[in-house]
Amino acid sequence: MMFSPLTPLDWKRRALKYYPQKTAVIDGEKEFTYQEFGERTDRLSAALHKAGIGKGDHVAVMLPNTHYMLECFYGICQLGAVMVPLNYRLAAGDLEYIIKHSDSKMLIVDEEFTGPIEEMEGSLSLEQIVIVSVEGQKTSLNGVDYEAFLEHVPDKAVLPAVEIDENQLLTLNYTSGTTSKPKGVMLTHRGNYLNAANFLYHLDVKHDDVYLHTLPMFHANGWGGVWAITAAGGTHVCLRKVDPPLILELFEEKNISLLCGAPTVVNMLVNDPKAQEIAIKTQPRMATAGAPPAAALIHKAQEILGLNMIHVYGLTETSPFILYCEWKREFDSKSGDEQATIKARQGIELAFNGETKVVHQDGEEVAWNGKELGEIITRGNVVMKGYYKDPQTTEAAIRDGWFHTGDLAVTHPDGFIEIQDRAKDLIISGGENISSTEVEGVLYKHPDVLETAVIAIPDEKWGEVPKAIIVLKPGAHVTEEEMIHFCRANMAHFKAPKAVEFVESLPKTATGKLQKYRLRELYWNGPKKVN
Repeated sequence: MMFSPLTPLDWKRRALKYYPQKTAVIDGEKEFTYQEFGERTDRLSAALHKAGIGKGDHVAVMLPNTHYMLECFYGICQLGAVMVPLNYRLAAGDLEYIIKHSDSKMLIVDEEFTGPIEEMEGSLSLEQIVIVSVEGQKTSLNGVDYEAFLEHVPDKAVLPAVEIDENQLLTLNYTSGTTSKPKGVMLTHRGNYLNAANFLYHLDVKHDDVYLHTLPMFHANGWGGVWAITAAGGTHVCLRKVDPPLILELFEEKNISLLCGAPTVVNMLVNDPKAQEIAIKTQPRMATAGAPPAAALIHKAQEILGLNMIHVYGLTETSPFILYCEWKREFDSKSGDEQATIKARQGIELAFNGETKVVHQDGEEVAWNGKELGEIITRGNVVMKGYYKDPQTTEAAIRDGWFHTGDLAVTHPDGFIEIQDRAKDLIISGGENISSTEVEGVLYKHPDVLETAVIAIPDEKWGEVPKAIIVLKPGAHVTEEEMIHFCRANMAHFKAPKAVEFVESLPKTATGKLQKYRLRELYWNGPKKVN
């Protein structure tokens, strides 16, 4: 009996075998066939191997969505080494913590994002830094140029034979969770393979698809797009940063047929003046997740851009997909409004995953009546191995074989799950996780703050943004602007509150616990049902 390990790396082998001359990657003016892409990734593997990187070693990568980032996923992981994708929007302190905590031996970084690394270079114990040079950027980092690094090895580099175990780590992805320190999520070859299989099947990926990487590849490995598109032999189109007019142009020029992104991106696209002028012929599919998209936004995306919106849900800890909003033919006869309401739900289990359900605190499943509130829990093929070097947090999250998401939801009579609230008070702004407790922690450092609560408020552009509600100390005078400026000076800008309100007191329970849901009710439509 012969079992092959389930690894998404095998799809590169298949693409090279059948589609060597097909365009694999488009990145601005640069284009690579699958054969060229394969040669570059093998070369990267050989250069890394020569630099002492082997099976089980960790390599941190801080790059935007460029062909270099795509090469790193394949080049690092086919050595049996572990890629640690970094969010280049994080503050220097978080990045320093992650690079050290992850035990990364090496860092590959884009020249535009070297600033925070320069600040802490002396305190990192990296064996080597590889820099992807960018026109118009400079760095004082002591590192080797990426292209020169690849040149160190001969053309037909022979790679070391590596036995891959499907349960070994493929990537170590850090999530900005609700605690102050990011957590390292251990994702395996098998989990990524099955998540990408879900991507292939539920997003209907075809060989002729042209996929636009609007979603940062560092976010849960591009949700699986970095693997799934190669699996089908489709074309990856890289996008250095989200630029709505450029995206709309690419739809026309490159015939983009598939993309993923937070509702924020959808919102930016439909509101761009160019959206009214262009006629997109490809009827692109777009998967969205992050914050529940407003039904009205889905409606607009379908009307203005002809985008077929597919709502998915998941977490970094689940590789990430665990639910998708399945479209049934019977929905076609419903009104546009009714269709958009269905599409705003998180949906049902995917085909290759395992089991997901909503349960009460005692573990009993909630009634399928769209009313009983419970927590979403899941088990199966895509759940992480655990949090890196953190058995206690792992045990708290995975209980009796089930991963507890911390998201509160109802189950409708047709089995479709819909999130109602977040147990963790996590704010998801433009697809980025912001911990309200982390923002509160910074606010409490201000000498004039007596009490504070940070909540998500609706925002047309970002879906939701943090708002700080503050009780000042007696006699203190601080303006909203000063408070926002203080936060921005002490944390990543995207995490800082976008609005501040000063109040006399905060709502609390009899035992003195803060009632955030009461604050939220003031800003979201009507009170949420809680049984």
